[in-house]
Amino acid sequence: MKAVLCKEFGLPDSLVVEDIPSPKIKNAYVIVSVNACGVNFPDTLIIQGKYQYQPDFPFSPGAEIAGVVKEVGMDVSDIAIGDRVFAFIRSGGFSEEVLVPADKIFHMPESMDFKTASALIMTYGTSYYALKHRAKLKSGETLLVLGAAGGVGLAAVELGKIMGARVIASASTDDKLMVCERSGADELINYTTQNLRAAISQITNDKGVDVVCDPVGGEITERALRSTGWKGRYMVVGFASGEISKISLNLPLLKGNSIIGVFWSEFIQREKEEYVCVVQDLILWFLEGKLNPIVSKTYPLGQVSLALNDIMQRRVLGKIVLIP
Repeated sequence: MKAVLCKEFGLPDSLVVEDIPSPKIKNAYVIVSVNACGVNFPDTLIIQGKYQYQPDFPFSPGAEIAGVVKEVGMDVSDIAIGDRVFAFIRSGGFSEEVLVPADKIFHMPESMDFKTASALIMTYGTSYYALKHRAKLKSGETLLVLGAAGGVGLAAVELGKIMGARVIASASTDDKLMVCERSGADELINYTTQNLRAAISQITNDKGVDVVCDPVGGEITERALRSTGWKGRYMVVGFASGEISKISLNLPLLKGNSIIGVFWSEFIQREKEEYVCVVQDLILWFLEGKLNPIVSKTYPLGQVSLALNDIMQRRVLGKIVLIP
């Protein structure tokens, strides 16, 4: 089978596509023929050795896959050959086949296609975990989403509306903000042409926002943190800007704020039952037509470096997907 391989730490252009042996089945595992694999910002970090965990070399990036079950191991009773499935697997998805623990597998609804399935778990799961489990977002509260046109951002916009929040979307261009508006954002802020703090003050009548979802980091973090209201909750989701923010601790002190970390892949490992509930909620909302994952572009395996560079340069609207 063909697979994208990372043989040493480096930028996307250092990756290679090679023929390697297909995986061998194990007890309590299944082999999935991959039809689509979501491309995410952590994929750009793991190949550079900058992520929180590191597979052994050589490895294939790619954390969220959708495909068809090719083979089923012993002790697996509820999955059959030919089933359409999707899963979050941390790494290994940029390949034609992948070995997946059976307890990580979710069955795809009939109305869901492979591209959509591969774009659901990580971004929507991360945003839902951030808003429900960490921020405890309530109906009627105001939610500010930074980097709102990216995968996590657009998911947070949609989920915030489902949860009854007033959603302010912030992005770097008007074109990106139009996508946010179509996804349900109530208010739009172009932080490159508008004063973020002044715009939020006007929108909230000087009260500030209740919750911030920040997958971007960088220089915008302090401005957004200063724009929270009393007992606001600031969700640290990631650093797509490439810069890890430095925060003066007097800022949360003055407003009684909480700065809360959101580590999706660790949540999956530590709170497995809650993880299953999160994905089940997402599937239900998809079936009800409340979620509309945007896959703006697909790439073949041979264009993996282009896909990852698009992520790194923040040229992506919604999600992009690799098609083995």
